[in-house]
Amino acid sequence: MSMSDPISIRRAEPEDFAAVQAIYAAPIAQAGTLQLPFPSLDLWRQRLQAVDPNAHLLLACVGGEVAGQLGLYLSTNPRRRHVGDLGMGVRDDFQGRGVGTALLKAALGLADGWLQLRRLELQVYADNAAGIALYTRHGFVEEGRHRDFAFRDGSYVDALSLARVKPR
Repeated sequence: MSMSDPISIRRAEPEDFAAVQAIYAAPIAQAGTLQLPFPSLDLWRQRLQAVDPNAHLLLACVGGEVAGQLGLYLSTNPRRRHVGDLGMGVRDDFQGRGVGTALLKAALGLADGWLQLRRLELQVYADNAAGIALYTRHGFVEEGRHRDFAFRDGSYVDALSLARVKPR
């Protein structure tokens, strides 16, 4: 794998469980998500084997390796069928190489062109400057701050709620 290897996006398959577990076992990806240390292989096996029509799990691959994962989750509330929720993790050794951008662009294409979603929501830790910059470059705006949103490595951290509403 080199810096010039192209990034391809595909749907996650059940056999990808070890590669996805490796993303969230790494310290930087773990600190930027709600994952706990020492993620279980079996937990990720179960998550990827469960067929949920409201979850679209995408992987970014670089040079044959899984470099990042994004989940686009559709609301099951009838009054919020136009809403999707995003969560993403990029393997530590692939951060800063366009993996998050590729995943987010694929999710936006899916949301806008195929799923009829008008609103996408996410939470990002307030100290995740790279994540905030990525999301705002793609039309997300801050809608609020959650104080002491999560406990991470011995202290509480704030998170921002960001959303992107597709223009009519």
